[in-house]
Amino acid sequence: MAKKHSFDYFDAFVNMVDYSCSAASLLGDTLRSFEPDKVEEAMNTIHKIEHTADQAKHEMMKALIREFLPPIEREDVTEIAQRIDDVTDALEDVIVKIYTFNIQSIRPEALEFMDIIAACCSSLKKAIQEFRNFKKSSSLSDYIIEINDLEGEGDQLYTRAMRDLHVNSTDPVEIMVWSKTFNYFEGCCDACEDVANTLETVVMKNS
Repeated sequence: MAKKHSFDYFDAFVNMVDYSCSAASLLGDTLRSFEPDKVEEAMNTIHKIEHTADQAKHEMMKALIREFLPPIEREDVTEIAQRIDDVTDALEDVIVKIYTFNIQSIRPEALEFMDIIAACCSSLKKAIQEFRNFKKSSSLSDYIIEINDLEGEGDQLYTRAMRDLHVNSTDPVEIMVWSKTFNYFEGCCDACEDVANTLETVVMKNS
């Protein structure tokens, strides 16, 4: 008789992605209706989401220590969990930088980034939900490709945003602040792609 796992790692992965999606949604709402005096409140709320996500990851690691035979290799469980956690961390980094730099208005490219990041998180959640069935799934690879494509859009947006900033801004402080902030926006897209690439690697190892 097969051993029944008391801890559902696949559900735990979905739960962790939910925290990423919540952080992305809150960040997007904050930037679209931007009020500088409300940034600190949003930052604190996103930090709470990130902290709760960390706790969920730690619970998974505790279960993994006790697990005799996890459904996928231990290092793969750890890698996927860390990569998902990196997405939430990257989203928190954006709001922290906006607060730290005391940004008073949001450039339009930042909102474009949020559209891409929201789409990345949506596709990522679908991919993670499908991951349970990775051995026979016909759609998991499509979601992974979607995330890769969206990350490519993020790269193009980053190039356009940086050029527009350096061509049209004459304020050295603005150039410095937004150059660094755009790096963190791009980092969110990269973090999502890292999860997708990790899923793809795990699928290949187990095929």
